[in-house]
Amino acid sequence: MKHTIIDTTNMELTEKVVSIKRVTKVVKGGRNFRFTALVVVGDGEGHVGAGLGKAAEIPEAIRKGKEDATKNLVTVALDENKSVTHDYLGKFGSATVLLKKAPEGTGIIAGGPARSVCELAGIKNIRTKSLGSNNKQNVVLATIAGLSALKSPEEVAKNRGKSVEEVIG
Repeated sequence: MKHTIIDTTNMELTEKVVSIKRVTKVVKGGRNFRFTALVVVGDGEGHVGAGLGKAAEIPEAIRKGKEDATKNLVTVALDENKSVTHDYLGKFGSATVLLKKAPEGTGIIAGGPARSVCELAGIKNIRTKSLGSNNKQNVVLATIAGLSALKSPEEVAKNRGKSVEEVIG
């Protein structure tokens, strides 16, 4: 996964809480309860990120998750239909997410965790299928891994030293 630093100073980021879990630690005096929040942030224009926040209270966990997500923003290559540039399999852990290019008017056909990532990335037309694990955290991270690995035809043409028409065929 390539890491490029994205300037978030003048970016309008929206956040979406994908999951909140109560985690228990058993100690000598009883049980300690804490919360973990999985938060996805995006600007709706090709930037999206996910983060995990852990704290004793839910609002604090969400705030920490948002901060973590802002640090982990990735850029997504979109085509003229606001869809992905090509089909791709995103993988993280045992979760695999199939991202399929879709024509104008398709909408976002995706399950819960993958849908929130696609919406916040600014994708309007896509078909996804979650394969393997259905763990929300891994599905979100697999979707982001897949989206960040996508390349635009211009990038591919530049890397191969060809024109865009030669690459597209």
